[in-house]
Amino acid sequence: MAAPRWFSAAEVRARCAEGACLVRCRRRLYDLSGFVRLHPGGEQLLRRRAGTDVSAALDGPPHRHSANARRWLEQYYVGEMEPGEEEPEQVPTRLRARRGVCSPKSCCCGAGLCPVAGQCAGLGVQPLSVPQDLVDWRKPLLWQVGYLGEKYDEWVHQPVDRPIRLFHSDFLESLSKTAWYVVVVVWVPVVLYLSWVSYTALAQGNTRLFSSFTTEYSIPIHKYFFPFIFLLGMFLWSLLEYLIHRFVFHMKPPASNYYLITLHFLLHGQHHKSPFDSSRLVFPPVPASLVIAFFYGILRLLLPEVLGLSVFVGGLCGYVIYDMMHYYLHYGSPKKGTYLYGLKAYHVKHHFEHQKAGFGISTRFWDHPFRTLIPEETFEKED
Repeated sequence: MAAPRWFSAAEVRARCAEGACLVRCRRRLYDLSGFVRLHPGGEQLLRRRAGTDVSAALDGPPHRHSANARRWLEQYYVGEMEPGEEEPEQVPTRLRARRGVCSPKSCCCGAGLCPVAGQCAGLGVQPLSVPQDLVDWRKPLLWQVGYLGEKYDEWVHQPVDRPIRLFHSDFLESLSKTAWYVVVVVWVPVVLYLSWVSYTALAQGNTRLFSSFTTEYSIPIHKYFFPFIFLLGMFLWSLLEYLIHRFVFHMKPPASNYYLITLHFLLHGQHHKSPFDSSRLVFPPVPASLVIAFFYGILRLLLPEVLGLSVFVGGLCGYVIYDMMHYYLHYGSPKKGTYLYGLKAYHVKHHFEHQKAGFGISTRFWDHPFRTLIPEETFEKED
């Protein structure tokens, strides 16, 4: 392994003055310039900490960073501060374990279990080494993950900041990637057109609910009902979004089943492994068309044609909003205190720490009745 590069305090200050965002954990230095806009706490929060020691801040308040977040930080390691220039923060020994700073006596690095890897160097303790990955990133991953077996679930929920290639074929690979604006270009015209078709069909006054069972007690559906039916479709989509995310995307494939592991990685595992791969944050139009057609067929069976179409187009609009929100929650930088700011932090917690909770993406509503709400963090009051 190559020797680490050494940085002086003056060099760090100069690079931060030029716009870089370098932070340190004791003597270890990290360049977060490419991550600042993606940080769930906002770009300005990281910018304010540029050039400083973030060792204590990693453990909060306001947020206690998970083991995955600390592992994520190690990807941006660039070198060490020169001896005597790191100006370590003085933290009382009795608070070190709680605040995430190890002491030579209590540190568990020697057992390879330290939860605060990278913060122990300033105390003369070796940091936790990052293990060699279980896959070959130079080759397509889709055909490798099935062999991970019982190691797959832990591996896929340890996120990395690097692009993923799934297929050997360039054509298939292109079908698995989608720019965010493609969703708008493909589906918004469909939503507008089907909304017009639904409204004009309802305006003819021929649509009645329960008409297949009885004519005497059937209920006429007027054109003025269309906005409410549309909103009903959006509401049903929010439930469907939750159910698919929880029970399909987060199924735990049997460790002995190569094909189910491969399928899980194709559907959603790839996103958890590389959550900031911008080309894999929205659903590709080709497979999306098959799923959308399936749900349209179900509505055609259950409801009168025009009524089913009206519910469907509302649901399709809900899907478009969901896909755009999902992209923004990963790549946007919402203003602190806004709804999207809280939702971004909530969704990032789902990726980095609470993979078995927080299944709502466009809304947290369904996490309440299904009891999968990510708990709020609490901090003990310091003396």
